Amino acid sequence: MLDIHTAAASPEHNVQGLERVGSLAGGALMFSKGLRHGGLVGLLQMVVGGLAVARGVSGHCSTKAWWQRHRQEYNRLRSDIERSAEQLQALKASAKAATRGVTVTGKDPLTGL
Repeated sequence: MLDIHTAAASPEHNVQGLERVGSLAGGALMFSKGLRHGGLVGLLQMVVGGLAVARGVSGHCSTKAWWQRHRQEYNRLRSDIERSAEQLQALKASAKAATRGVTVTGKDPLTGL
């Protein structure tokens, strides 16, 4: 089973630009809101905010990397299906062309019956 939280799988930065700044700002805001709120809800807000800040600082998101890998597989499968559909249409057109003008009489052409 694939562990989406292992950092060793993909060390490159996949969070950049405004997304990274948004993670830092949103995470800091969520963390401070959790500190002010307190209790279990506040603790959960602090955890989520801390994860967002870590994502922004490191520039890497394992979950995003996992989704990107699966999106590539989805696109490959989609292109395979589309190619198969085109081949099926070509076979259908070929079969229509081959049977155009042919009638079925129920008689065996070899025996004449």
